[in-house]
Amino acid sequence: MKDGFTKKNADGAGVGPVVSSSHLASGEMPALSEVEFAVTMMVHAYHRWMVRCMAAVGQEGLSPLETLVLHSVNHRERSKTLADLCLVLNVEDTHTVSYALKKLEKAGLVKSGKRGKEKIVGITESGSELCEDYKQLREALLVKPVKGLGLDEGELSRLASVLRSVSGHYDQAARSAAAM
Repeated sequence: MKDGFTKKNADGAGVGPVVSSSHLASGEMPALSEVEFAVTMMVHAYHRWMVRCMAAVGQEGLSPLETLVLHSVNHRERSKTLADLCLVLNVEDTHTVSYALKKLEKAGLVKSGKRGKEKIVGITESGSELCEDYKQLREALLVKPVKGLGLDEGELSRLASVLRSVSGHYDQAARSAAAM
């Protein structure tokens, strides 16, 4: 290939990295472009999964962010603040999480309250039940087949750690780009 990077497939033929933007992969680190494309595919598949899983357990109309917020509020059965949720989910636009919380509260899945002067949100019984139903369907439709692949769970944890670490570099690069 003219880009200067090739891999050999099973037949020994040269194949470039699997990317969506060859012009970006032609630089010093083509593997990063492979990761970007894989993350893009993963994010979209994950979002589709969350929406469809929620619909399958009886809660149609939740967006991926609303689903993530619901699970985060349910996490460890402790009340959270808007700032807590934004920090954990790495969401910069707090209004999107605030809107998600309003929608979830209207659906009776979360409840708001106060801790001192601070507004907090907690899970309701129906929200907790919905999260449990989601978990059960996830185990059957996603976890069981993925487990059948025989992947090493330690490697998956290491991959997750690497992705979290690399996300910090993207955050820093975004701050630098905003300052240009």
